[in-house]
Amino acid sequence: MRLVVAGTPAYLDAHPPIVTPRDLTGHNCINIRFLTHGGLYTWEFEKDGHPLNVRVEGRLTFNSIEYIRVAALAGFGLAYLPEDMVRPHIEAGRLRQVLDDWCPLFPGYHLYYPSRRQPSPAFALLVDALRYRSHVE
Repeated sequence: MRLVVAGTPAYLDAHPPIVTPRDLTGHNCINIRFLTHGGLYTWEFEKDGHPLNVRVEGRLTFNSIEYIRVAALAGFGLAYLPEDMVRPHIEAGRLRQVLDDWCPLFPGYHLYYPSRRQPSPAFALLVDALRYRSHVE
């Protein structure tokens, strides 16, 4: 899994170039607020084994990545979203990716649960679906 920074070509052409994640502080970034703890997500980057977290600011904050994608496509600013969610828009030229060399791959999610004995049918289905998806990609 990989998160990437993307914006419309019009937005990127009208604003200063982005060379490092620190440059994002001078841009209109579209934030996400986590409902579980109420805080804004700090964008995480890494290059040559050196992590760098950046608190970004912008006019818009959502609690859904789908709304962030819609706002980015409308030109409201830069989005930090899963690559597979924006890849079709990048390939079609509706979005342009920046800071590619700063966006590391994440190993994915891990699922911890207390026991394998008698899981509920819904939970067993979730575990099977996650296992299947990890083998497909």
